[in-house]
Amino acid sequence: MNFNQINETIDILQKSLEITYLDAFIETSNNLLDNKSAHVESGLPNDQDVKLLNQIYKKMNLESLSSEDVRKVIQLVLLKATRQEKIQPNHQMTPDTIGFLVAFVLEKLMGEKKTFSLLDITVGSGNLLTTILNQMSTDKFEISKAYGVDNDDTMLSIAGLSGQLQRLNLDLFHQDAIDDLVVKKSDVVIADLPIGYYPLDERVSHFATRATEGHSYVHHLLIEQSVNYLNDGGFGVYLVPTGLFETEEAKKLLVYIQENAYLQGMLNLPANLFSSAGSRKSILIIQKHGNNSKQVDEVLLGDFPSLKDEEQFQNFVKTLDKWIQINFNNR
Repeated sequence: MNFNQINETIDILQKSLEITYLDAFIETSNNLLDNKSAHVESGLPNDQDVKLLNQIYKKMNLESLSSEDVRKVIQLVLLKATRQEKIQPNHQMTPDTIGFLVAFVLEKLMGEKKTFSLLDITVGSGNLLTTILNQMSTDKFEISKAYGVDNDDTMLSIAGLSGQLQRLNLDLFHQDAIDDLVVKKSDVVIADLPIGYYPLDERVSHFATRATEGHSYVHHLLIEQSVNYLNDGGFGVYLVPTGLFETEEAKKLLVYIQENAYLQGMLNLPANLFSSAGSRKSILIIQKHGNNSKQVDEVLLGDFPSLKDEEQFQNFVKTLDKWIQINFNNR
């Protein structure tokens, strides 16, 4: 399977069924998983299109591709969908480079704990979650259970199909992540946090990070919610605005974190990954109280160097390794 093949089937289905590019991707993915056979309903797609689709499906050898190769094909599909359908920013997938950096940090934090459970509380299309799963599997980590939560059924369908096509074992739940979740507690929670306000004030009246007046920041609420679904001593690793703690509303978030977890680090992602200083993101690292966890002697603060500067990046890795050794060497 390659991008040109799957894109051709999407184009055929998009025109034949008069649906969006993303819905056509969902349709063709279901066809691929259903014995590589085009599904027909109410005479559509027509016989000519069905014949053409099935011919293309037969050429698509999923079994010969690694999970990561499949993910990269799906990523190209989602990039085209983003351009074609003007997907809102909070629904756009997390870029590969950022996903690899999150996986890199997570591997350092987990150290010798090679098996653990993982929850993506804002899974979206699943690109961040599957990037991490594939990368950590390559590096001999085992995710014993992987969960994902999202309130957008289209995004969740894409995440589910992506997981199936990559032969990954994901448990996905269609929920508002602010509600009581049906997932079990995990050792790690990740999230590329959406930025903005949560509109349903009555649902968050019990949240410590809610706004005193008006709507609350959804990214604050999600950090609080995620801590509820962490095992004691578990890590929360989030993609957040670099200026997360610079707002007046952040005071409540800081108090909540101090009372329930340890703020262990915040690393600014390379500036060249973002179109403007205002859109820059950082990796926030917190650790839930309990299970012998403690506040690190020195919070990890700094900037990822440009990935193009190999020497600077290697120096950064040495600094990170030293920080891990000093603060987590008794795990």
